[in-house]
Parts: sequence; structure tokens; C-alpha cells
Amino acid sequence: MESLPTTTTKSERRWRSSKPLQTSKPSLLLALFSCIAWLYVAGRLWQDAENRTILAHLLNKSSLNRPKILSLNDKLSVLGCNDLEKRIVEAEMDLTLAKSQGFVKNNLQQTGSSDSDSRILAVIGVYTGFGSRLNRNVFRGSWMPKGDDLKKLEERGVIIRFVIGRSPNHGDSLDRNIDEENRSSSDFLIMEDHEEAEEELPKKAKVFFSTAVQNWDADFYVKVDDNIDLDLEGLIGLLERRRFDQKNNSSSSAYIGCMKSGDVVDEDGKPWYEPEWWKFGDEKSYFRHASSSLLILSNNLAKYVYINSASLKIYAHDDVSIGSWMMGLQATYIDDNRFCCSSITQDKVCSLA
Repeated sequence: MESLPTTTTKSERRWRSSKPLQTSKPSLLLALFSCIAWLYVAGRLWQDAENRTILAHLLNKSSLNRPKILSLNDKLSVLGCNDLEKRIVEAEMDLTLAKSQGFVKNNLQQTGSSDSDSRILAVIGVYTGFGSRLNRNVFRGSWMPKGDDLKKLEERGVIIRFVIGRSPNHGDSLDRNIDEENRSSSDFLIMEDHEEAEEELPKKAKVFFSTAVQNWDADFYVKVDDNIDLDLEGLIGLLERRRFDQKNNSSSSAYIGCMKSGDVVDEDGKPWYEPEWWKFGDEKSYFRHASSSLLILSNNLAKYVYINSASLKIYAHDDVSIGSWMMGLQATYIDDNRFCCSSITQDKVCSLA
């Protein structure tokens, strides 16, 4: 059976013809939005690129003005300190060399070569106090020369002085009495920067050796307590032989005395109490050192005390303090029982007064 031809009405044709137009509107809108989005993204990218260019330019400009990281040498160079640093290093090297050679100020009474032949033999410092005038007069009438005899002894190369500091009340009657006595006897070494007191004896040793070195260039510096009688000629003979031995053996670092050790007293209130007892170990025993009554330092050891005076540690007792200074040095310890003043040795050069 044959199919009949289909008749298309006018309304159907209108609907069919309008359908493609309705489906193309979303596409157009999507395309429009895509264009707008593309333009927006492109604009942002262009703006970001321009911003990055500007920022890079600014960073490059600021980096040129910003100081670079400097090394220490660069900083010293900028500050103009390279030459100063070099001079400081050279000065430190010169100072180290000077210390090793026993450098002292150029105000010594004995000028000339530092060779031992140009030095006096010894400076003997007799410790004394404000209340010891009677002892001093006894010494002047016994073993210690006075007046012209004292000057003749100095011509032989031996200087003897009573060693004393100043009163805590500087310029009072105690000081004036010492000044008056010194004007008549001329046998004092008055240490202006030292305060005379029993508790200051360790410091007195430091000041004595330093002051003696500045005033006299001697082979030996002798410290004597004020309760000791000396065989002066016997002491001079020993020192002259020691000077001869030092020249022949090239051993000039002599620390001479009656060597001893002993227990450290750690109980406050007892005689010879040492406040820093704990530094001497669990056994509480002193290291080897020369007795305080009479001890001797050679020229370079005394100069070491003078040069390093400000940093040298002091303990409660002067002989222990001096012994501690010698421990770190290449000092030759000479234990001679002739310097044991309280012993019964027949040929000793000192005795208790």
C-alpha cells in the first residue's frame, strides 16, 4: 500500500526554521564570555608582566645601592684600620720579645749594657714597719752599715734599704716620722703606692721587687724580714760565687732560699690560715717555695715580677705568693740550708734576731 505524501503546514515550517536560531544563542553567549575571559586573563598577564618588569628594575636599582657583605679584612680596610691592626700585631710581638729579655723602663740608676758585668751585685731589702724603729737602730749598730760605710758598700755593688710603704692615712705622723728618719739616715726604700699593713705583706713583696728593679739594675734582689740578723759578708760571698756560676753555666733564673712545703691551714682563726686553701688540692699541701725570712730572685725573675705585677696572684702569705709566681717559669730552684735562718747550721748566713 502506497503511503500518502505528507503535507507540511505553514506553522510547522515556521517552527523548523526557527529552531536553529534558538540553539545558536547559548553558543554565542559562551563565545562572548570566552572572549571576555580571555581578554581579562590576557590583561592580567600583561599587567603582571609589566609589574614584574618594574619590580625587577627596582630590585636591580636597590641592589646597586645596597652595601655588599664584607669580610673582616674588608671592614678593616673600609675603616682604615689595616695599618693600625698591623702596628698592633707588631707591638704585641715586640712586647713579647721584650718580656723574654727582661725589658724594664729606661729610668734605672745603673745605665749601660744589660750584661751582668755592668750590674751591681745585689739589692737587699729589709722589711720594716712604722713601729720598728728600735729594730732598725739595732741593725744599724750591728750587721748593717750606716753613713759613709753604707756608701762604701754601694761602691762595691751592694745596696741595702729598709723597705716600707705609706700609712693608710697618707701624710700623717707615721709618714712624717719615716721621712724624717730617712733624711738623717738615707737608708729607706719608701714605696709611695703601697699601703703598709700586716695583711698587705704579699702585695708588699710584689711592689718591693718591682720598685727595686726600676731603681737599680742588679744581679740579685734579696728580701729579708725585719727579725733577721745577717752575716753580710757571708751573703755577699755567696752571691758573688753565684754570679760567677751563672755566667759560666748560662743559668740566670735563680730562685734561692731555704725551700720548704707544708700543710695548708684551712681553719679560719688559726695562725697561717689560708682563705683559698681549696686551691691546693685534697691533700691541702703547699708547693715547694722559699721561706719568707730570706729569699733571693735573680735579675730576670725580679723583672718578670715587675713586668707582670698587675696580673700576678697573691695568697695570704708572701713566701707562698712568690713561690706561685715562680712555678710557671723556667726558674732554677736553689735550696740552700745556709738560708734557713731558724736552723742550727753552723755556716748559715742568717739567724733570728
